[in-house]
Amino acid sequence: MTGPRLPPGPRLPPGPRLPPGPRLPPGPRLPPGPRLPWALQAPLYLAGPAWLERCRRRYGDRFTIRLGPFGDYVYLTDPEDIRAVFHGDDSLLHAGEANAAVLAPVLGPSSVLVTDEELHLRQRRRLTGPFHGGSVARLVPRMAAIAASDLDRWPVGRSFPVLARMRAVTLEVILQTVIGVTDESRLAPLRSALMAITDLPIWQMAQFPLPALRSRRPWRSFWERKARADALLAGEIERARSDPGLDDRPDVLAVLVRHREGDGTAMTGTELRDQIVTLLLAGHETTATGLAWALERLTRHPAVLARATEAARGGDERYLDAVVEETLRCRPVVPDVARRLTADYRLGPYSVPAGTFLTPAIALVHRSGRAYPGPERFDPERFTGARPDPAVWLPFGGGNRRCLGAAFAATEMRVVLGQILRRMDLEPSADRPERARMRHVTLVPHRGGRVRVARRVAMPTG
Repeated sequence: MTGPRLPPGPRLPPGPRLPPGPRLPPGPRLPPGPRLPWALQAPLYLAGPAWLERCRRRYGDRFTIRLGPFGDYVYLTDPEDIRAVFHGDDSLLHAGEANAAVLAPVLGPSSVLVTDEELHLRQRRRLTGPFHGGSVARLVPRMAAIAASDLDRWPVGRSFPVLARMRAVTLEVILQTVIGVTDESRLAPLRSALMAITDLPIWQMAQFPLPALRSRRPWRSFWERKARADALLAGEIERARSDPGLDDRPDVLAVLVRHREGDGTAMTGTELRDQIVTLLLAGHETTATGLAWALERLTRHPAVLARATEAARGGDERYLDAVVEETLRCRPVVPDVARRLTADYRLGPYSVPAGTFLTPAIALVHRSGRAYPGPERFDPERFTGARPDPAVWLPFGGGNRRCLGAAFAATEMRVVLGQILRRMDLEPSADRPERARMRHVTLVPHRGGRVRVARRVAMPTG
């Protein structure tokens, strides 16, 4: 309600005119960084985190690398800067857009990893159910059985790269617990087709941000492989929809097929395909790499290996969880995450322009002596009796874009690691630690995580 309109009062006499204040100079736009041409910065970046560590030492907690047509990336290593990004305005900080140039051609346009704002939130809500604690716990026996079965293929008495075996295990876990396939006649073609679209060398991935390459050899063969994989997945989706036992199935695909929105609508076939491929890419290669690093680290630290073996055989899951957490700290699988700015962003004294990528540097934070005393030391005791600090332990990202499958991946790592240590005696290794190299978007042991099995352990029967 408005009150009566009052007559205007007397006007005040004008005051003295003040001289204009000093004009502040515009602030810098981007933090400092190397001045090398982008064509030289790109291969240095792809070689692994060592160059980024040198940049951090030279330029500080904020620095910029320039990758030409791929954009400018402002790397952040201060936990407060990272916290501000992870908990910032989603409409300003687009994670999906940052991922889309490289990942959308494989994952599809509705993937939870390449969408933003409301569409992302809708896809994320749909995926929450399959990954809460109770749902993951129902899958543990299947994970353990898959791991135990694969151990029969491991050689005894000679060194071998364990990453290949871990990739076989984690792919099988995806096929059986996420897609819900246990029939070997369907598993074999799915293994072949899905590996063909996820096992991509860096040169093959160049076509995604550079679409002109897609119609040329050898890049165009990817699209034929993708069509075959999509056809097989479409068949599994239709099989799930018509399965009379759908309500009793614990696999992720079944949960997503059963899902209904508030208005009763179901997920489309395209949406189901995109989320399943996302879970495959995000949960297969990354978990396999984490397991390979765990075994590489354990065999180079005999005292920790002995303690972890004792924990596995005595049922001490908490210590195995600590081994997983420390592995992901000192050997993070994904070195960084990015947000693409939709508008200018104030970062301390800098006004970072729209279109720039803000990049929390996971690997650099995990190597920081400020966050972790003796960061080069492999010490699971850091995490026994205490949960990791989410401000400085970032293997799964953070904020509302934190990896939905974090609990699934951590559980799978603990279960598989427990099966290995219960059933085998691993030999400590005097080899030098393996350095990290880029594979796809992950940091893998450069020799595949070579280990040696001394002997198999007889398991109790009955």
